[in-house]
Amino acid sequence: MSAHLIKMVKLNNLQYNANRDPQVYRRVVGHPYRIQALLEGKGPAKVAVTCEGKVLKEATIDMPGTFSYELTFKDAGTRIATISVSADGQSESQELRLDTEAHAKIG
Repeated sequence: MSAHLIKMVKLNNLQYNANRDPQVYRRVVGHPYRIQALLEGKGPAKVAVTCEGKVLKEATIDMPGTFSYELTFKDAGTRIATISVSADGQSESQELRLDTEAHAKIG
C-alpha cells in the first residue's frame, strides 16, 4: 500500500473536514480563503490548486513541506477547489467546498 502525499489540508487555519458545518469555513465576498496542504514524503512534489476549470497556482515543494495559497472571490456562491499533488509517479487530490456569502451575518 502506498503512503499518502497529503498529510493534512487546512482551510482558514482549521483542519479541513468535508463533514463539518460549512459555516465554519464560509467567507464574505472580498475576504480571502487560506488553503494549506501539509505534504509528507521525500523529494520534490508538484502541487496545483484549480477552481472553476482554471489553474490558480502551481508550485514545486520539497517534501516534507507546506504549500500555502490565498484566494478571494468577487461574487457570492459555492465553488469546488481541488488541490492536486504529484510526486515520484504517485498522485493525490482533495476537493474543498468554498462558500462565499454576499454579506456578513449580523447578530
